[in-house]
Amino acid sequence: MHPSNSSARIVLAFLSTAVLVGAGTGAQAQAYPNRPIHIIAPFPAGGGYDFLSRLVGAEMSKTFGQPVVVENKAGANGNIGTDAAAKSAPDGYTLLMGGNSPLALNVGLYAKLPYDPVKDFETISRVATQPNLLAAHPKVPVKTVADLVQYAKANPGRLSYASNGNGSPQHLAAEQLKRMAGIDLVHVPYKGAAPTAAALLAGEVSIAFNIILLPLPHVHAGKLTGLAVASAKRSPLAPDIPTLAELGYPIDIDTWYGLVAPAGTPKEVVAKLNAETLRILNLPELRERTRSQGIELAASTPEQFSAFLKADIAKWTQVIREFKITID
Repeated sequence: MHPSNSSARIVLAFLSTAVLVGAGTGAQAQAYPNRPIHIIAPFPAGGGYDFLSRLVGAEMSKTFGQPVVVENKAGANGNIGTDAAAKSAPDGYTLLMGGNSPLALNVGLYAKLPYDPVKDFETISRVATQPNLLAAHPKVPVKTVADLVQYAKANPGRLSYASNGNGSPQHLAAEQLKRMAGIDLVHVPYKGAAPTAAALLAGEVSIAFNIILLPLPHVHAGKLTGLAVASAKRSPLAPDIPTLAELGYPIDIDTWYGLVAPAGTPKEVVAKLNAETLRILNLPELRERTRSQGIELAASTPEQFSAFLKADIAKWTQVIREFKITID
């Protein structure tokens, strides 16, 4: 056989294979999903990660005609569930409801993570943001943040604060307040938002930052004292409660959530998931339902979410190092 003929046949064979692979990828995207999808929520049931996973999952199953199963894989400030998602098959059948703890804050808090939030995931869409409310148990004789600071200075080490875990947004908010106000508070970490809420309500701790939907009903009922929100602006759910910034403590750390898939998930599948997530997050009835719980839905393109994630990692890694915040 002439060498040129042999080369031509090799090129034709390569092109035929490439066409078949391309066709297979397209067919895979068209067929997706043809079996149940799993969303990993890396924190316990009862908090925002779980709530939003189930909200999005229920709507997805209607469109896709497949069950969407939510798996709560809690532990290590979201690292366990996030690592499990990172190491899952990149086929669109395992997703992660990520957020600022496992995807941004932990980069600065842990010397070594078992996953890389940027390299190990494909961003699908941001999902929501939620303000954090600082509340006190009635046994603490304070009505305002100024009262709290004065009482803490007069009683160093006597007040304790709960957080949703070492290195959580609530932990960082409290540590920032401690340093800015020059007060001594004892940290008591819990495993998620719901246990933190229960601990504060039971008086196991003096104060706590938490996602607003959990402490606010008890503030309205007079069982807790609402002191401030750690956001750039006041919450429409609690317009009478000031921001910490208004009170001289520029602490702005909303809890945010976003949907991601393991790195290598086909672009067509990511695009399909993004389109469906955007449809869900723009449903008027869902917007009203979540807003009534202090959650603002926040859809985005994968590119917008990726840029936001990288900026948030850089911002909080700098803050964590500046304040020397540790997970001990």
